[in-house]
Amino acid sequence: MAAEPTPHKKRGILFDVDGTLIDSSYFHAMAWWQAFRREGLDIEMSAIHRRVGRGGDRLIQSLLPDCTDEMQEDLKSAHGAVFSTFWPTLRAFDSARDLLAACSDAGLAVGLASSAQQRDLEVSRHILDAGSSIDAWTSSNDAKESKPAPDILVACLEKLGISPEDAVFVGDAVWDVKAGAAIGVPVVGLTCGGISEAELRDAGAAEVYDNPRHLLEHLESSIVGRLAAGSRGA
Repeated sequence: MAAEPTPHKKRGILFDVDGTLIDSSYFHAMAWWQAFRREGLDIEMSAIHRRVGRGGDRLIQSLLPDCTDEMQEDLKSAHGAVFSTFWPTLRAFDSARDLLAACSDAGLAVGLASSAQQRDLEVSRHILDAGSSIDAWTSSNDAKESKPAPDILVACLEKLGISPEDAVFVGDAVWDVKAGAAIGVPVVGLTCGGISEAELRDAGAAEVYDNPRHLLEHLESSIVGRLAAGSRGA
C-alpha cells in the first residue's frame, strides 16, 4: 500500500509514469503494433504513437471504431503480453529519481498518477527505485475512465489528500494535459515521450521541458517550485 502523506504536505505533484519518468512510450507503440498485426491489422506506427497515453480501450476505439468487445480484449491481452517482453529493456529517464526526491524534499506530496496495468506499474516502480520519495500511486484499477478523462488524477489526489488547486501534474502526452485541464490542475509537459513542445503547448501545457533532468535543473523557477513556495502563479 502507498504510504500516507506526512501532515505537513499540503501541496502535491503528480507524475505520469510511461514516457515521463520511464522511457517506455515507443515500447508501448511497438507492443500495440504487434498486437494489431496478430489480428491481421496493418496500422501505422505513427498513428499508434500519437495515441499512447490514453487507456487501451480509448486507443483501440480511436483506431478501430467498429472493434468488437471480444477483439478489444484480445488486443489488450496481446499488448500486455508483448510489452512484458520489454520489461528488462526499460530504463528510467536521466535524473527521474532525483526529480522525485527533489520534489519531496521541497515539501510536496509526490504521487504517481499512472493508468498502467498493476504489474507494469510495479515494474516501473522497481526501475525508479525512489523509495520514500513517493507518497502514493495509482494503476488502471483506480479509474473507471482512462485519460483524457481525469479519473486517475482524481484518484491519486484523493490518496495524497491534496486538492486540485494545490497540485501540479507532470506528463508527456496531450492526453495528460487534457486530463489536468478537466479538473483545473496545470500540467508541465515533457517532450521525452516523443510529443513535441508545440503540441503540448497547443493542448494547454503551462510549461514544457525536455525531460526530467531539464525540469530538475529549472525546478526552483518552474511552476513546481512556485507551488512548493506557496503559489502556482507566474
